[in-house]
Amino acid sequence: MSELIEKYRAMVADKPDNGLLRFSLGKALFDAKDYPEAEEHLRMALSTRDDWMIVVMLLGECALARGDRDEARALYERGLELAVAQKHEDPETECRAKLAELAG
Repeated sequence: MSELIEKYRAMVADKPDNGLLRFSLGKALFDAKDYPEAEEHLRMALSTRDDWMIVVMLLGECALARGDRDEARALYERGLELAVAQKHEDPETECRAKLAELAG
């Protein structure tokens, strides 16, 4: 995993404003359970495209990892809105399940 992270770090260093590269690095960091740094890059990715549903959902997981249930709920509500608008059934189901879990 660290090879992949280092690959994306180098690419981001070369093109720091590239949202897709920020997402790729953020996702690799997320998969490595480095949630604080993942969140930083995912937020930068989201700033390039505010309707990026998967990024919103990953940020919800990052918020949960740091214990911020209120922010996680807000992010999953936004993720649900995006999933419905974009007609993505599986992410819609996932968002609804997370919201039910956060309500309970």
